[in-house]
Amino acid sequence: MKPSAFGYVRPETLEEALDFLADHEGAAVLAGGQSLITTLNMRLASPEYVVDINRIECLSHLTQEGDEVVVGALVRHAEVAASPLILDHVPLVAKAMEHVAHPAIRNRGTCCGSLAYADPAAEMPPCAFALDARLVLANRSERRTVAARDFFLGVYETARRQDELLIEVRFPVARPQEYFGFAELTRRHGDFALVGAAIRAQCQRRRILALDIVVFAAVANLVVSKAATRLAVGREWSDELVDAVASGVAEEMEPMDNLQGRPETKRLQGATLLRRALNKMMAEVDHAAG
Repeated sequence: MKPSAFGYVRPETLEEALDFLADHEGAAVLAGGQSLITTLNMRLASPEYVVDINRIECLSHLTQEGDEVVVGALVRHAEVAASPLILDHVPLVAKAMEHVAHPAIRNRGTCCGSLAYADPAAEMPPCAFALDARLVLANRSERRTVAARDFFLGVYETARRQDELLIEVRFPVARPQEYFGFAELTRRHGDFALVGAAIRAQCQRRRILALDIVVFAAVANLVVSKAATRLAVGREWSDELVDAVASGVAEEMEPMDNLQGRPETKRLQGATLLRRALNKMMAEVDHAAG
């Protein structure tokens, strides 16, 4: 199929882009286009205008500011994957990048574009959610910052307003005694996940001080697992605890019933995936403890 007819504009500055979004309600933003072009071609979206932001140089930054790593709207997945800042300070995103699509898509797709699109099977939303990253939105009159846990509202639904542009995401720098895990199940490497999990833990040697687990792909809404917190915080890592947490989170899941599988299948997949991810994290904790 081919997309419906639309107008195309390519602003040179952020101010021009924000003015256009304010004046044209039916506009869609094009950064990497790896999600937008597909929806246009399938006529799942029919915007009146497409606003190509690729000439706005001020959106290409990847820097550290204090205790945050800041990723601009035009930073490609490949740049994030290769960044020493991400590897050293945002290890959860570094782990997730190993699973993001295929080279051609990583070379064009953007981190912020993935967040703005809010596909339930994409890797960046659960990472931002688990880390409670901050997303910076701008329109013609103001900028506002939204916590990731308030930004994602549902499948392809976010708190971004029609006249706003997601200009950057701010990931918190990993703190001492924090450990991270990321795992997903796909039909083949690089495909959209069938079920996945992003994990952040804080440990004092083997004792768990905090454990945030965010399941994605199999579920419609991102949430931090209450079962993981209830079962793990204050206890020490053990094989029995890993089994209990994996089973508890899986039972807590509310999987979508769709062509990717039945809810009971997804719970089984989720429990198995979590056991693997938690065991790998436990090994990292033991290694760090010496």
